[in-house]
Amino acid sequence: MRIRRMLGLALAAATVVGNSAFGAVSAQAAGAPNITREECTAAGGQITARPYAGESCTLPDGSAQPIT
Repeated sequence: MRIRRMLGLALAAATVVGNSAFGAVSAQAAGAPNITREECTAAGGQITARPYAGESCTLPDGSAQPIT
């Protein structure tokens, strides 16, 4: 009985950790979409260089996205 309880707790912990990791990856992907240089200029954006951070695209609505 004790072994069954420990296995159940281990399985529950693994499930929670797996769901947390999946949620973090999904949130990051949805939060900051990347854009290419061509897409930036086609949308009327301006490419700006950021020291130690690469380039970003500043769109006409004021939002900025990293360039891939």
